[in-house]
Amino acid sequence: MYVIIMGAGRVGLSLANLLIEDGYDITIIESDGNLCSHASLELDALVICGNGTDTKILEEANIEDADYFVATTGYDESNLLSCILVKNYEVPKIIARVSNPDHEEAFTKVGIDDVINPERTAAGFLEKVITRPNVANLITLGEGNAEILDMTISNDKIVGKKVKDVSPTKDYIIIAKYEGSNLVIPQQDDVLTRGQKISILVKRDSFKNATKKFER
Repeated sequence: MYVIIMGAGRVGLSLANLLIEDGYDITIIESDGNLCSHASLELDALVICGNGTDTKILEEANIEDADYFVATTGYDESNLLSCILVKNYEVPKIIARVSNPDHEEAFTKVGIDDVINPERTAAGFLEKVITRPNVANLITLGEGNAEILDMTISNDKIVGKKVKDVSPTKDYIIIAKYEGSNLVIPQQDDVLTRGQKISILVKRDSFKNATKKFER
């Protein structure tokens, strides 16, 4: 997969590093010379020093071959303009960072596939850390109405029971258990033990009840 990232700031550089580790081919477009130099030293990727709102720069990056284009600069206007230009090249997936939530509508109206506000995302994650302190991990599904939670069994009322005795219900289902670092698909007759890590799929409104069910 080939990904072009516009912006070698904190967000763009971090994203590039993660994707490179995942085996993606990356090109960075950055207009700031200092950031270009830093990115060239830090990344195993092609770095083009230029403006991503310039079609010549986009074509230099082989935009027509890109599977993804991600605009990550801190300037909403530049991100929006670059994404509009990229749509002309029929890139399968276009993603944009937006700093001002009031601008999100403009991005969606022109057909940007995904519009991400890192500050809002971070705030939402911190809210979950505070309100769900005993949950090891959390993934939101759909429109935010379901979540996959990793938790550790510590409720004596659950310890020793079989999976079929506690799952599924109308509000949640145990979808995985762990034996050491190995994920195991739970069977109905499997016995739940104290300290065992499990993953459950739970409706958002039922989070508190599900947590109480498995943890003290």
